[in-house]
Amino acid sequence: MVKAKYQGVLDLGEKLNIQNGDVSETNGVLTVKGTAATQYEKNLLWDEIKAAGGENPSDIVADIKVEDTSVFARHTVKSGETLGGIAKQYYGNASKYNAIFEANTNILKNPDVIHPDQELVIPNL
Repeated sequence: MVKAKYQGVLDLGEKLNIQNGDVSETNGVLTVKGTAATQYEKNLLWDEIKAAGGENPSDIVADIKVEDTSVFARHTVKSGETLGGIAKQYYGNASKYNAIFEANTNILKNPDVIHPDQELVIPNL
């Protein structure tokens, strides 16, 4: 029953390709383990857990590790995106676009010019 409650978390884990995943249920408590690629993906999983179980759920235990702690996320640019829009997606604040620009000066020369399929580092702030 508790597994059904958190099915969205399990589905998101599959979508994010969480590594070393393990899910078990004992006495009405779901235990979820795995390794997310970045902190951003770990945060997405925790947001999904809280959406299903509330701020402090007692029916799930999650041990989610992060494979690459050197960055917050990696983002592949899609057509029509801007650094401000990308900053809003990851940080909730479009004005932090310059942090993304500075972390990617090896491929970006102007914060107003990005191209589809460029892989950007989203730095830890």
